[in-house]
Amino acid sequence: MKVIDWLGDRVRIIDQNRLPAEESYVELGSYKAVAGAISDMMVRGAPAIGVTAAYGIALGANEIKVADREGFLKELSIVIETIGVTRPTAVNLFAVAERMKRIAETGGDVAGIKKSLVDEAVKIHAEEEAATESISRLGAELIEDGSGVMTHCNTGPLATAGYGTALGVIICAHRQGKKLKVFATETRPRLQGARLTAWELQQAGVPFTLITDSMAGCVMQRGEVGCVIVGADRITRNGDTANKIGTYSLAVLAKEHG
Repeated sequence: MKVIDWLGDRVRIIDQNRLPAEESYVELGSYKAVAGAISDMMVRGAPAIGVTAAYGIALGANEIKVADREGFLKELSIVIETIGVTRPTAVNLFAVAERMKRIAETGGDVAGIKKSLVDEAVKIHAEEEAATESISRLGAELIEDGSGVMTHCNTGPLATAGYGTALGVIICAHRQGKKLKVFATETRPRLQGARLTAWELQQAGVPFTLITDSMAGCVMQRGEVGCVIVGADRITRNGDTANKIGTYSLAVLAKEHG
């Protein structure tokens, strides 16, 4: 499943708003179309947003008709700013915008800068795939065969443009032949668990049970959960984390029943 695919002069994404009822792909041929897709949550998950934004900036650069370097960089700053404000909470978005800006500012002529931006976007995508593959493989080693695993929100390929993080660990463990009993929370208010995680687990052939958010404590109390694995929107230097609303409740419940 290619969540994000670079086609040379446009980027193709899966429209996550239509899942799970319809697997629909949208081709975006301009930076404004990319900005709209991010704002409208066709693409979501900070890593996936970052990759899409990188391609959007590359598309925007190729749309600029100004030939002189100074004028080009001025126009490009508008492209980067437009994409940069589409999702205020996505840390990857700001990191990618700054990275693409540096590439442009240190480039040569306009043609060279445009090529460098496309190359950098492809590189960012490849880095994301490699990083999530490593996370999935190493994390799967921590999950015991026969374990009950609970997860929250959505942390699979849809969110990362790669293998996934927390959900990638679960899928990788399943592919290693481990017999898992997976519990996915629905994740209100936008139901990422019910709409997206459930769909991804079905696509991967992983047996799972979808539960309401309020059922988590009951399932743990019955001894059906061996571990809880979730993503993190931010991790601070001292180890504190921030993630989807409801994560703290799961942490408290896991500690109580661990």
